[in-house]
Amino acid sequence: MDRRFFIKAAIASLAPGVTAGAAYGLFESGWLQITRHTVPLRNLPTEFEGTTVAFLTDIHHGPFTSLEYVHTIVRTALSLEPDLILLGGDYSLKDGKYIGPCFEALAALKAPLGVYGVLGNHDYWHGLTETRNGFAAAGIHELTNRHVWLERRGARVCLAGVDDKWMGQVDVRAALGDARDTDAVLLLSHNPDVAEKMKDTRVGLMLSGHTHGGQVVFPTGEAPFVPSHYGQKYLKGFVQAPTTQVYVSRGLGTTSAPLRVGSRPELTLITLAAEARRDRA
Repeated sequence: MDRRFFIKAAIASLAPGVTAGAAYGLFESGWLQITRHTVPLRNLPTEFEGTTVAFLTDIHHGPFTSLEYVHTIVRTALSLEPDLILLGGDYSLKDGKYIGPCFEALAALKAPLGVYGVLGNHDYWHGLTETRNGFAAAGIHELTNRHVWLERRGARVCLAGVDDKWMGQVDVRAALGDARDTDAVLLLSHNPDVAEKMKDTRVGLMLSGHTHGGQVVFPTGEAPFVPSHYGQKYLKGFVQAPTTQVYVSRGLGTTSAPLRVGSRPELTLITLAAEARRDRA
């Protein structure tokens, strides 16, 4: 058989499978999933028992993630009626022109305890000033190495955030400020790798994104590429770090290619509970 004919025949035989795979990957990239978890937070006051937290991260509005999809994310989050909304960074992709429209959409996010967010590596790459201006215009409180106290009926919880590990300067001590070992502390960090070398024991739960759950995952559950120094450990879901528990969201958008396989985009709804309760359903 002629070599060129053989190659053409081989490509033709593979084309339907490749096309079908790509079509599915495109479909899954917009197949938004709401994941619900009841998570214990150490020292959680009774007044905050049952508090719901919507966690949105890695939206990546840009050529792969439409503004219509961002509005869908916002509507979905609001439909859950969370007490608190947290944003995990990476709001745009490839170009700063996408930052403003993304935050115009995110401005609709409202919650009784407020809306807070941190920066991701893409926010540095595509326009740090524009992203920070977007936070301010949308009424979203930026938590870069700082904290706020959430208060309810005389009780309080420390909500803190750190800078991006790749592009910023992470300062956990500054972020936690005057929080004590006896306080309930929730930490936002775009990159989950922060938890691996974090020595501060005050953090009861850390929420992160960044890894996209691998974005494309083999049937074995492993991903060919995870943007972490610790391999598959911080791929997704609950992870026990040396000093705290971490929840790593699969995120909402895509990078590199507009595809997801075995890693649907995730909007996470967490219900805070006393340490005795846990539900990882």
